[in-house]
Amino acid sequence: MKGAELEWSRGERAKAAAKLMVGWVALLWLLEAVDAVSGHALDGLGITPREPAELIDVVPAAFIHFGFAHVAANSVPLLVMGFLAALGGLRRFAVLSLVIIVADGLGVWLMAPAHTNTAGASGLIFGLFGFLLVSGFVERRPLGIVVGLLVGAVWGSSILLGLSPLQSGVSWQAHLIGLATGVAAAFWFRRGTPPALIR
Repeated sequence: MKGAELEWSRGERAKAAAKLMVGWVALLWLLEAVDAVSGHALDGLGITPREPAELIDVVPAAFIHFGFAHVAANSVPLLVMGFLAALGGLRRFAVLSLVIIVADGLGVWLMAPAHTNTAGASGLIFGLFGFLLVSGFVERRPLGIVVGLLVGAVWGSSILLGLSPLQSGVSWQAHLIGLATGVAAAFWFRRGTPPALIR
């Protein structure tokens, strides 16, 4: 009976994580569609550095993209890495995502070149990558280590490329801050046992 209950909880957790991330990615596409038909009115929700009024855009900027190609590039990694991170519990994942988004947005506001506009989910993606890469080692969970190694093998080269300051039109600052925040969060969110199922 205990085994059946455990299997049920894992299945329910996976289903909830999948629904959350499919909904999240769908929201990004919907927002980009609204942006397109409104003449890119939502692009102003990106972060222009060191302007006090722009601090209000720190969170919204993570949901805004500059074109459908931008959304498409972020959709698969966000869907997969978000799903894997959300398997640890939706409440934990929500706090983790908020921490990465806020820290990344504030970092961009402080460090990005003047007169730039930064938006997109890539800072969160880099944060989730850093979190998944090291959390298994931090928590000494064999499955988590395997997941981290697989994520590193699939996206490691893209992550390294995204950290290069030589790429034009790419905010390496957002990527670096997101990655560092995700790694730090792996230590902050360290746990001994999986959290209870959150429905």
